Amino acid sequence: MTQVRIGSTVTASYIGTLDNGRIFHSTEEHAPLTFTVGSDQIFPALERAIIGMRAAEVKNITLSADEAYGPRIPENILQVSRDVFPAGKDITVGQKLSIDFKGGSSRMMTVTAVNDVDVTLDGNHPLAGLDLTFALRIDRIEQP
Repeated sequence: MTQVRIGSTVTASYIGTLDNGRIFHSTEEHAPLTFTVGSDQIFPALERAIIGMRAAEVKNITLSADEAYGPRIPENILQVSRDVFPAGKDITVGQKLSIDFKGGSSRMMTVTAVNDVDVTLDGNHPLAGLDLTFALRIDRIEQP
């Protein structure tokens, strides 16, 4: 029976959960994930855990925060004056904004707090600092 190896194109279904049991993503609500092993399309630690699995095999795989989206970085949280935004622009907690920085770079940031004076923006990935568990099933393996 074929096993996942470097170069395999794999289709997998999974339910991703946090330590508190909250589901952060599920292929039951989205299409299964298809990727080529060794092409940096998924977390390296997840890829290593999948190598050697067979079609229809199921495995629970836990990635530490460092193996997934990394730690939360305090420097990625900015507090800016409300005046930086156009007058009358509706800014709400949870809103995602593309922020342009000096030098031409931009970053997607999430509004975490807003008042009449300041807006707090978080540029960390929403899952940064969290361990992730994948209940994963290999649906299909295609060899190169």
